[in-house]
Amino acid sequence: MGDRQPPDQSPSWTTPLVGLWQDWRDRASRLRPTQQLSRWFNVDDDKVAAILAAVREQLPTTEALLIGKPQAGKSSIVRGLTGVSAEIVGQGFRPHTQYTQRYAYPSEDLPLLVFTDTVGLGDMAQATDAIVAELVNDLNSSRKARILILTVKINDFATDTLRQIAGQLRQQFPTVPCLLVVTSAHEVYPPSQTDHLPYPPDSDAVRRPFEAIQANFKGLADRTVLIDFTLDEDGFDPVFYGLEALRDALADLLPEAEAQALYQLLDEQAEAADQLGNLYRDVGRHYISAFAVMSATLAAVPLPFATMPVLTALQVSMVGLLGKLYGQTLSPSQAGGLISAIAGGFFAQAVGRELIKFIPGFGSVVAASWAASYTWALGEGACVYFGDLMGGKKPDPQKIQGAMQAAFTLAKDRFKGEALNTRPANLEEP
Repeated sequence: MGDRQPPDQSPSWTTPLVGLWQDWRDRASRLRPTQQLSRWFNVDDDKVAAILAAVREQLPTTEALLIGKPQAGKSSIVRGLTGVSAEIVGQGFRPHTQYTQRYAYPSEDLPLLVFTDTVGLGDMAQATDAIVAELVNDLNSSRKARILILTVKINDFATDTLRQIAGQLRQQFPTVPCLLVVTSAHEVYPPSQTDHLPYPPDSDAVRRPFEAIQANFKGLADRTVLIDFTLDEDGFDPVFYGLEALRDALADLLPEAEAQALYQLLDEQAEAADQLGNLYRDVGRHYISAFAVMSATLAAVPLPFATMPVLTALQVSMVGLLGKLYGQTLSPSQAGGLISAIAGGFFAQAVGRELIKFIPGFGSVVAASWAASYTWALGEGACVYFGDLMGGKKPDPQKIQGAMQAAFTLAKDRFKGEALNTRPANLEEP
């Protein structure tokens, strides 16, 4: 889509990373398997930063520019696509330029989704030209998949400024797709309607304003979708009404790799919702899902000894992010030490057996499903560790190992044969 290369023409995953891990591979090839396990967990902050930078350049990241008035449902779209709470989303947005804020999910280091939110569109004192200039600069500087998301409440027809901004951006960037999202469907329900209608709603009260807004933006939007993302306390079921339609519309407009990542993220969020624990554990699982997707994608690199160092760096980033969620700030070295402490024995005993089953020669390419499963298990173990610290308790290694083993066993079945269809072709079923 747009000016990006099709997925099959994009640069190889190995190209930007070979130089970074060459010395890791050479040294690891001379070690016995048990020594390799220990060496991989010795984290050098500079190496981690370099690897993460290279991985970040190759991630199937989608940059979504959210353009709409305040209270038009932009943050709700972020909640629906990431699965994190309204409070976390609110804290995650940071000033980007004078008229925009930015939120990267799951982290700034390794973003799969980057949302840029325009601010002040409802204030006539704001200079439209200045807002457009900042958005143009963002679009010019980005090398990732990009999409414009226009948000309009279903009962708002004062949209001249939004149409003006969208028109200027479409004129300058005709290949960047544009999705019109009409929000807050329940605000035009008749008084007798106390819950959502079956989707799509077959009601004149909804259809008439929806079609009128579509007509107002004719020629500017490639697709239009109706949603109503509410809060639990609003009493509407489902909370994310129209989420599947939004996901499908985005996937249709995005390149294949980014669309697959989006589907995988939403699928994992749905499964995580069935395993709700406390608030922090629940939110943590949304982030773990995103890192599991990235681990699965990276695991397809067909280069001996390449996958483990990169996966370790990625998992260091995940543990650091989970630590922040629980109020703990860790450097990459500290996060690597924590991984070694809570996962060393689990890795050697449980995961080692999994590798030996189907990988010819220890250190060969790790299966995508295995990488996702281990990353998920590691994230669960880290949540148990940080949760004990938050509760004023001393972390229990046996409790952590048990949580990881249970999570790994469940995740193996969940990720088997999945993981963005990146499973290496040369691996056979055990």
